[in-house]
Amino acid sequence: MLNRIIDYSLRNRMLVVIAALLLSAIGVYTANRMEVDVFPDLTAPTVVVMTEAHGMAAEEVERTVTFVIETAVNGATDVRRVRSASSTGFSVVWVEFDWDTDIYRARQIVTEKLSTISDALPANVGQPTLGPQSSILGEMMIIGLTSDKTSLEELRTIAEWTIRPRLLSTGGVAQVAVIGGDIKEYQVLLSPEKLRLLGVSVHEVLAATKDMTLNSSGGVLYQYGNEFIVRGMLATKDADQIARGVVKLTDDSQPITLADVGEVRIGAKSPRLGVASERTQPAVLLTVTKQNQTSTIELTEALEHQLSDLQKSLPKDINISTDIFRQSRFITSSIDNIQRALIEGALFVVIVLFFFMMNARVTTISLVAIPLSLLVSILVLKLMNLSINTMSLGGMAIAIGSLV
Repeated sequence: MLNRIIDYSLRNRMLVVIAALLLSAIGVYTANRMEVDVFPDLTAPTVVVMTEAHGMAAEEVERTVTFVIETAVNGATDVRRVRSASSTGFSVVWVEFDWDTDIYRARQIVTEKLSTISDALPANVGQPTLGPQSSILGEMMIIGLTSDKTSLEELRTIAEWTIRPRLLSTGGVAQVAVIGGDIKEYQVLLSPEKLRLLGVSVHEVLAATKDMTLNSSGGVLYQYGNEFIVRGMLATKDADQIARGVVKLTDDSQPITLADVGEVRIGAKSPRLGVASERTQPAVLLTVTKQNQTSTIELTEALEHQLSDLQKSLPKDINISTDIFRQSRFITSSIDNIQRALIEGALFVVIVLFFFMMNARVTTISLVAIPLSLLVSILVLKLMNLSINTMSLGGMAIAIGSLV
């Protein structure tokens, strides 16, 4: 068989040259557009189910929430393993599928299973939600926000309501988590003496404040052939206006407001659940997680572009730092080192062949065969939906000696 291939190649030299040039062009084009990563994705298709159970102990969460979810997904199609972790007020279930399972199909299967257990969960348990679609190597960037003038409370607000939505709109981003800073909230500090004096209970205050800042509809007013939509504009960001909200009426129809029974102010949520810093300076951090089969380098460039646009609209004293952690930097450094070793190894093989065999033809054949074989290997990686990474390039470097 090999003799026939060699004989056919010798009789059709021009066809072989054209095929080699065509493979080289396609290989270079494919290599420039393939996903580049540090390691191949070693995570089986996994769907994460998260459930909040406020006020429940870990044992109760395990028995009434986690066990119910595990039982529902255990018999799902193509499920190979189910793991879980239960803590106070929170349940996490990892559902692993077979390697050849499409992740979107896996998420659909889990969603269908979860829809059947809504009645089996306790009433005070939140709806089970699916975690972001990412892998163990998905965390690709940490962004830091620092300022000398803006408070940590405002930094956290800017991070959650301005920067995070913008980053999530970038294609390939699975999740953006905000760490550190103070969470802004409107606080009503009740006075027990005033409540007792005015005859107001805490439940009455809770009922009055539940929908106090929500706009409402008042129907339609018809006048002179026109329609006027009536709206109650109650939404406000002013603590003083909230303090004027009515809790109840006295027997003589006098309003009792929040200001009469306590103090309304804007403050930081307590207790603080996390603290972040950058170079010893208090900061707010955003961790960006990418989706599967997304190029880390291309996504990093897209995020840099988004952040540069955001910087123009933020206060000038706010600094955005992207050098805390960048997976793309490690990828570029690792790939460059292996590529350099690959080129040096190929040249060393050619030099050894030339000095030991003293044959220019053999050396020329090696010079052509080595890069052509590497480009064909890249095409095979593309056809198998694999990425260019340190392991694949390392295997190519080792295979050069066997090739010659």
